[in-house]
Amino acid sequence: MNTTSPSTAIVGVAVALGIGLIVGIERERRKGDGDRRAAAGLRTFAIVALAGAVAQILPVLALVPIGGALVAILAAVSHWKSRSQDPGMTTEIALFATYLIGVLCVIEPSLGAACGTGLALLLAARRRLHRFATELLGEQELHDGVLLAALALIALPLIPSRPIEMLGGINPRPLASMVLLIMAIQAAGQAAVRWLGVRGGMLGAGFASGFVSSTATVASFGNRARDQPLHTGLLAGAAALSAVATWVLALAMTAALSPQAGLALLPMALAGAAGAAAAGLLPLLFSRPSAAIEPPASTRSALRPREALAVALALALVALLVGTAQRHFGDTGLQVGIALAALVDAHAPVASLASLHAAGALSADQFVRGVLVAVGANTLTRCAVALAAGGRAYALRVAAALAASLACACVAAWLGG
Repeated sequence: MNTTSPSTAIVGVAVALGIGLIVGIERERRKGDGDRRAAAGLRTFAIVALAGAVAQILPVLALVPIGGALVAILAAVSHWKSRSQDPGMTTEIALFATYLIGVLCVIEPSLGAACGTGLALLLAARRRLHRFATELLGEQELHDGVLLAALALIALPLIPSRPIEMLGGINPRPLASMVLLIMAIQAAGQAAVRWLGVRGGMLGAGFASGFVSSTATVASFGNRARDQPLHTGLLAGAAALSAVATWVLALAMTAALSPQAGLALLPMALAGAAGAAAAGLLPLLFSRPSAAIEPPASTRSALRPREALAVALALALVALLVGTAQRHFGDTGLQVGIALAALVDAHAPVASLASLHAAGALSADQFVRGVLVAVGANTLTRCAVALAAGGRAYALRVAAALAASLACACVAAWLGG
């Protein structure tokens, strides 16, 4: 038996009626006219939402499931009697969903309003979703998306969620989540390169590749700069955007391992990313697009699980080494260990610092200083790689962008105390 207070009933009915009107307006615009006019429109959806709310309010046993069955039967009859040559079931299913949302609006008005608004947005985005599914999304990208979903929904929950002392206190599940995040960014990066064209594709390639390895990105674009010296500025700018990805991924990894450390890193990461983005985008204002620098399309899978697993192993190894250095040599050993590890990759030392902070072994100030040491040491490596791979002109542009990024991060850290 349903028991609802008068004030709750009034709010629930109002929210349900509003949701019914919003969804009904969207469906009314798609009803058409003449013989092919659809059965449900503005009034029908508003009434169904209101009926769901009333069914929940009235103290009548089993009224809600009876009303739901009636709406489902009417929707099925409407679909059966449809004269369209290609009848879909969107309106009929949306009608039944609207009834359930009307019921939910009485039980939890805020959740019902959110569900109803989401339903209206989903219905309104029909053409965009259809174009995305049939034109923008390729077969390989669909395969990658399904694989990522399977890893996230099947494999990830099976991984134990408890700190492991030998890994410096890192929880294996957030570590696996970071691996999954890297693979998702790989897939999104390849799709962006294909969708955005020449100029946008270069930016997308530089930014997305930085999530895997900013150092490798700098080297790759440096090799292309030697082959295409006329486009050195643009290639250096695209390579500099990998530093943006370095800060973004460092922030994401830190937030996953230690939310408090993520808050401490947020201003510094935003400042560093903004500095690198500004330095990377400036060359585009003075260069013209050219077909000669268009990123080649790839039909291969964007997912590189070996690289992602290598990142996971590197994170675990660096966490062990840095934690050992801190226990035996104190803060000095910690900073030296971080600097040495960051010469190869900046992400692993940052993750290790975040895990130590989460375990209570580091203060926020020590964490921030360690991140600056890690990014600074890795900046030296990237500058050396830029000089070796792309030559002096390319290296100067990349070094200027990386230095601007590091300077902005240092200023933000200093202002934050």
